Amino acid sequence: MFPSRVEDTAMLNITLNMPAVEDCEVSNCVYNMNSACHARAITVGDSFGAMCDTFLDSNPHTKATYEAGVGACKMADCRHNSDYECQADSISVVSINQMARCGTFEP
Repeated sequence: MFPSRVEDTAMLNITLNMPAVEDCEVSNCVYNMNSACHARAITVGDSFGAMCDTFLDSNPHTKATYEAGVGACKMADCRHNSDYECQADSISVVSINQMARCGTFEP
């Protein structure tokens, strides 16, 4: 059961099975450290296509405590998408024209 008041909330740990972000070649992302994504989860898809919606252009993240999974995918036309959730075993994030894109996307 979720806490009903903000002051009653501690860090809520939820374990989900989601595809891993196997590697990321977007070195200018705050979550990238040594070609690995360290966001808790990423979202794929925006108005430009299968872009990493979690991408944040900045220096590398210094606390590498998480390994990312794909939390949501807005690319309904991807063969790996089922009800806006990625069903691939893992994905790669690639850099195309200095944009972070899901390299596993398949229409």
